[in-house]
Amino acid sequence: MSEMAAGRPCPTHREIANHFGFASSFAAACHVNALIRKGALLSEPGKARALQMAENFKVVPPPVLGRIPLYGSIPAGFGDEREQEADSCISVDIATIGFKPTRNTFALRAAGDSMIGRHICNGDIVLLEHGREPRNGEIVAALIDRKSTLKTFVQKGSKRFLKAENPKYPALIPSEELMIQGVFRGLIRKV
Repeated sequence: MSEMAAGRPCPTHREIANHFGFASSFAAACHVNALIRKGALLSEPGKARALQMAENFKVVPPPVLGRIPLYGSIPAGFGDEREQEADSCISVDIATIGFKPTRNTFALRAAGDSMIGRHICNGDIVLLEHGREPRNGEIVAALIDRKSTLKTFVQKGSKRFLKAENPKYPALIPSEELMIQGVFRGLIRKV
């Protein structure tokens, strides 16, 4: 686009595709149309090579990032007695996850397939909030009889238990204790 500023004609979609290594000129056209929709480029309808850079285009500020501690993995299968230790922190775009993390927000990597009915797969990172009492049907990270797990919280009357979202796994009814460690807030999936 610096060629346009120097008075040369704007490149064709094919030239843009070749320059950026796109597989087709259609991919370049999609990118150009996105820049037009965002207001970075101006076009004159019906004219070829008539794109101009917008003078008053405002660059969108970078996303506001939050840092969330990642405490390893949690079984989304059968419970486990392992201790959770902070592995690292993950940076998240607050606009993308839909909430602002607090000091009570933490992340765990799901390990297993017991929550596939709620679209949580092995390897997904679940974002949880500590300290909030769960409502019936919410996904929770819990300690049940000293074993940690990720399941759906169920309360029927005064009875509280955990339900898997995969028919291969039974419901978990506490024989001693059920302690909620965090309530589900969001999901990060790397593909």
